Parts: sequence; structure tokens; C-alpha cells
Amino acid sequence: MARPFGRHGPLTERERAMAETAWQYFVKSYQPDTGLVNAVGSYPSTTLWDTGSYISALVAARELRLIDKREFDLRANLLIKTLRNLDLFRGEMPNKVYNTKTGQKVDYANKPGEVGHSVLDIGRMLVWLKILKERYPYLAPGIDATVLRWNFCNTVKPDGSLFGSVLSKGETRYVQEGRLGYEQYAAKGFELWGFGSAAALSPDPLEYTEIFGVRVPIDGRDPRIFGNMNYVLTESYLLDGLELGWKLPGDMSNDTPGLATQGWRAEFANRIYLVQQRRFEETGIMTARSEHQVDGAPFFVYDSIWANGFAWSTLDPSDVYRPERAAIAAKAAIGMWALWETPYTDLLMEAVGDLSTEDGGFYEGLYENGNGYIPLQTANNNGIILAALLYKEQGPILQHLNTNTQVWDTAFTHQDTRANRCLPQPKPVQACCNCQAAAPEPGVPAADFLYCRPVVQADGSIAATACGLEPHGLPAPVTVAAAATTAQMCPLPPRVQP
Repeated sequence: MARPFGRHGPLTERERAMAETAWQYFVKSYQPDTGLVNAVGSYPSTTLWDTGSYISALVAARELRLIDKREFDLRANLLIKTLRNLDLFRGEMPNKVYNTKTGQKVDYANKPGEVGHSVLDIGRMLVWLKILKERYPYLAPGIDATVLRWNFCNTVKPDGSLFGSVLSKGETRYVQEGRLGYEQYAAKGFELWGFGSAAALSPDPLEYTEIFGVRVPIDGRDPRIFGNMNYVLTESYLLDGLELGWKLPGDMSNDTPGLATQGWRAEFANRIYLVQQRRFEETGIMTARSEHQVDGAPFFVYDSIWANGFAWSTLDPSDVYRPERAAIAAKAAIGMWALWETPYTDLLMEAVGDLSTEDGGFYEGLYENGNGYIPLQTANNNGIILAALLYKEQGPILQHLNTNTQVWDTAFTHQDTRANRCLPQPKPVQACCNCQAAAPEPGVPAADFLYCRPVVQADGSIAATACGLEPHGLPAPVTVAAAATTAQMCPLPPRVQP
């Protein structure tokens, strides 16, 4: 088996202690009536993004043997029950925010109400629900029943672009959501469930800006025209690497963790990493940038590598420049440590690896200006840290292990429900009565199999990738097909008399 990118092997004693510490956040902030976890500390509110991070933590806790199967099953099944019965925004998709104590949809003040749906949050949730049902097939029916309730008609457009929604003066407005990095990560979540999201999966329109000699990829859409800021952040590239191995959504292989079949994603991730290392080398400022919570106003910042035409721009949600809130984000530092085995990521680990409390998990990060650590503990930060530690032990977290017939593929096949909810239409497959006569699936263009391998530098570090076409033995990525109807099945063989 090819070695994964970055670090690989059993956790050290220190790393295992880190995993145990990160899991304590999900012990302390757990809501036993709903199975949800608070997104930030003791405040009883969460989003689908943060709930995806909780699933990340739950899988890591089970795989790293922090909890036993009984605790895992009780937590997972209660969570699935709550997700299955969520009150949906406009009866279509999960609301952006829910109260973790009651499971009610709420507004941003945590009062009963609704505010819209986030396609980026839903894309992350789809990634982790897919991971959950692939690793633990006995959970698949409940997971499928959850997603089958959702109506995707206003979310996935015919060209494959992805739309969220907002409430504006009491009216629902559907808006394209996501920029380079996050848009493609969310699109992979939809693709894993059979949705066509070609427009969102594409990096176009793509531009570059040079920072410390590194050509950093940026989204080419003008925020003055389109209204969405094009922040360049680390997190989405890390999640793609840790969870999906920078692979094509249709790549079903489990034995090539060191080959990134979606090569440009791996290459862009390397540039995002490398420019932060270069900043440290040039300025001495330790850098691991990501969006993160902060204590007090503005409560949240986009700690960007590039935004609004400027490098190293830290902006609040109102796009006000807040340089005093720039930080070494713990999740970014430990995520980069897992994916790039270099002296620089060793240094990042030393900076944040003990930035925690034993009973509450890791703090958000360390302010760049010397103002100490951010005294907040969150589900997203601790969930990503656990995912990074699981990656070190097992490689990319998505493993295609569930070969069972899926409710997702067979439900509503003789009703209009699939069309009415814009669910992917299952492709009927005839049973192979005469396998020699069965037509093979069409081949995949070679351009879809641009591979990337890690390249060891002269100093022993791994800070770039070599991408190119090469022979491979991977199966062509194809949509999972539903079983054929009875009329299409091969006749049963005659019963053998005893």
C-alpha cells in the first residue's frame, strides 16, 4: 500500500494524550437529550458544519479506542435520530442553526425561528454522513433516511452550482454560496451522494497572486459584483486532505492513500501550506491561518492568507480589518502537521500541542501578536484536531467499505418523490446473466487521473508535489447504481431436490 501524504504511524504517547484531551470537549459539551454538541463551549447552539466536526470527533474517538462500541453506538444512533427529525428550513433543507438542548431550529440569537440554509455546511455534513455509513454499514439505513427527507431542488442547480438561502424581509432568497477552496470541498460532499455538482467542483474562474514567491490560487470572481468575499483560508484544503485524500469523488479505491487523484487540489493545498512556511522564514511570524472564534467582539474572524486584494488580511464578518485578532489556529497548525512532515510543522505542533485543558479540550489558537491564547474551546477546532490524529494513524478517513445495497439508491424508485425532491436518479443495473456479453462502463479520460505524489526536498522536508499522468490500476469512478427491479433480474435457477 502506498504511504499517505505527511505523517503516518501509531500515535505516540503524547499524541494519544492530545486525542484524549480533544475528546473531552465532546464529553463536556454533549447534550444527552438530543445527541448534539455545543459548537462553542457551554452555549447550546450548533450548525451542521460543527455537527460534522462532532461526527469527525466521534469516528476518531472510536477508531483511536478512546471510547468503546457501546458508547459510540449510543451517541451515533441518538444523533442520527435527531438529524432524521430536524425541523427543516421551509420544509426543504436543514436550517443554519439549531438549539442543541431541544433540537429546535433557531435564529442567530438562539430563539425559535429560521434563518436559511448553508450549502457549505450541508456539504460538510454529507462528507461525514458518507464516512459514517461507509465505515459502519449498520448505521447506513438511518443515515439514508435522514438525507432522503431533504429537498435539493433549490440547492443543486442543473449546471452543478450550489445555492444556499437567506431570509430577507420575510422572503426566501436563494444565493450561490462558496468560493475557491470551500466551494469544491462542499461539492465533493454532494458528489459522494450522487449529485452532479460540476460547476461547484471546478476551480474556474481561477487567478493567482504571488506572496513570498509562491503563486497562491485565488477565486477570480469580483466581490464587488458577486457580493461574496474571496478569502483564501487553510481549512477547506486541510479537510479535503485529511478526510478525502485529495481524491476525485468517484475514486473508490482504498489502497492508494499517497496518490491524490484530484491533483490540482493537492497542488493548491501545498501552495497554501508553503506560503505560510515562507512567511515564517521571511518574517519570523509563525503562521497557521484559518477562520476562528475570538473572545469578545467581533467573536469570529476570517484569518486570511489573502483577501480583498491584500495578503495576511484578518477580517471580521463585516469585512473590517482586525489585525490584532490574527492567530496561529490550533486546527490549522495540527492539520498541517499531519499532512506535511517538515521541521516547520514540528514547530507549529510545539506552539499549540499543549494549548488545552484536560477536561475541556484545545483552545482555538495563539495570537500572533503575543497576546496569549484564545480562551475559547470549540467543536470545530477539537473535531479537526481529532481527525488529524486519526489521519496520522490510518491515512485518509473516507474508506469505501460498505458493499451492501443502499436505501439511498432504492427508496422511492416507483414514486415521484425522487424527482420532486431532486434526488439523484438511480441507474438500473441488470443482473449479469451472461457476464461475457455485459457492456463495460465507459472509460475515464486520462485527464481526470492527474496524480500527485509528495516530493522530498534536499533538506528532507516535503513541501511540494509532483503531478502528472501515469499508468494506474484504479477503477473508473462511477455513480453507485441501484439494484434492478424484479422484472429485470435473471431467472432463479431451479431448486435442487434433496
